[in-house]
Formats: sequence, structure tokens, C-alpha cells
Amino acid sequence: MALYAAKHAGRDRYHFFTPEIGDRVRDRTWIEEGLRVSLGVATGAGGEGVVEGFTLAFQPQYRPAPAGVGGTLMGAEALVRWNHPEDLSPVSPARFIPVAEETGLIVPLGDWVFRTACRTARRVREQGVAGFKMAVNLSAVQLRDKGCGDRLLQILTEEGCAPGDIALEITESALMGDAEGNLQAVHDLRANGFRFAIDDFGTGYSSLAYLRKFAAAYVKIDKSFVDGLPDDDASRQIVAAVIAMAHHLGLETIAEGIETEAQLDCLRELGCDIIQGYLLGRPMPEAQLMALLEPVAVPA
Repeated sequence: MALYAAKHAGRDRYHFFTPEIGDRVRDRTWIEEGLRVSLGVATGAGGEGVVEGFTLAFQPQYRPAPAGVGGTLMGAEALVRWNHPEDLSPVSPARFIPVAEETGLIVPLGDWVFRTACRTARRVREQGVAGFKMAVNLSAVQLRDKGCGDRLLQILTEEGCAPGDIALEITESALMGDAEGNLQAVHDLRANGFRFAIDDFGTGYSSLAYLRKFAAAYVKIDKSFVDGLPDDDASRQIVAAVIAMAHHLGLETIAEGIETEAQLDCLRELGCDIIQGYLLGRPMPEAQLMALLEPVAVPA
């Protein structure tokens, strides 16, 4: 463990084993074993298994009103939550998602998240709401997994959804990690009607040439930039530049992490298309999301 810590710190380094390293290893093992139990894929078993302990929360997304808080509800982001099976304690996604990616468990977990989000999207459509987009996060590990596109299409068919009901979100850094390989995977999914949003835009090492090739439909402005609005001039200039660039490329912008009316006013002034954050609504269960929907008459 000390050897790995030294390698992680850079070349020509040394590192002593510390209790903190042992704690991190035990924590990771605890999470991995819990994930395997919850996903029904205990060590050496494999297969589809039974998914327990996971739930989805949905954070609403709005097109901003001309003034004030809120606007037109146009979609929601599906966010996975997990209680560890040992003591039912909630585990932060920031802790369990990296472990799921490292172990490959993100593939069965991602399929479950996608299926559950599709069911909610179908129920929204059944209420007569048109144009609602369900945003689902897609890991780079899922994207590179052979058969990912076929599985997603099969799930869509089984759950009575269409690709147009879903927007797949993938982080900028994940896309650029294997740009050429991911580019082909994205094109295959786009050919089947899926639309993409580039998450955490501006925090990775992006290439504008590849950004154009990925042909995303949405760019999500990272919360770290929204936090600085409206007073931090650098944050304001970055957000303004991202919005202008996205619009020139024919993309829509989504700002996440909005917590104050001053941030919202600034984003509205800069021309942001879609807004999301605690000011507008915290992640909520499906029943609460449904309560936000206004019934719309369905054409004959």
C-alpha cells in the first residue's frame, strides 16, 4: 500500500505505511463487498442478480422564467443513492461510484439506473407531459463496455421508452480519457437516437476539435464556476464564454448547482438555457417529481 501511495505521488518518491492508508483500504473493501451484495453479484457468482439498497432521486431542470425563481419544468437528472447492506447506512456517491468503476460493478449498476430512470420517464409521458428529458449519467467504463448500446436499446424497448426521452450525461474528463474510442461509442449511440450532455464542462482537459466531433446536444456548466457568480469576475467571464461558444456550436447550456437568486439572475442575463440546483429543487423521490408536473392534454 505504501508502494502504491509513493507511485501515486510521482516518480522517485518514498512513502511510509500509515494507519490512514490502512483505513482507506478497509473502507474500499467494505464498499466493494457491500456493492456486490446489493447488486446480487457476490464474489464468484456473477449474473444479473437482485438489486437491493439502491434508489434514484430526481433533481428537476427548468427553462428559466423571464424573472423570479423557477420556470418551465423540462426534465430531471436521475441520481443514484445507496444504503450499505451491512448497517443500512447511506454511502455518498463520491465514495461508491469510483469503487464501482474500478471493479466493473458500474456496468450492472448503470443498467439498473438506466432501467429505473426509463420507467420514471415513461410514467411522466403517460401523464401527458411532452418534451420531458430524463438525464442519466453514463460512466466511461459503461461507454467502453462492448454491448452497452445494445443493452440500452433493449432496456428502452422493454420499458416502453424512446431514445428521445433520455439524455445521456458523461463527464468531459471521461470523454477525453480515450477520445478516439469514446468518439466511436458516442457516434454509435447517437445513430440510435440518443442525445448527449457533456457534464462538468471546463474542469477537464478538453479539445475544442473533439468537442465538435462528439456532437453533444447539451453542455453542463460545472458548479465550481456557478459558485463564483455573480461577484467573481473570472467565473463570470468563463461562464459567459462557455455559453457563447455552446450557442455558436448549436448546443444548449445547463447550469448546475444554483443556490442563490443572484446566481440565477446572472445566468439568466448571460443567456443560460436550462437551470438546476437547490434553489429550484433538491433531488427528490419519484412521487415528489410527479407532483411537480402539470397535466397536459394529450392529442387524440
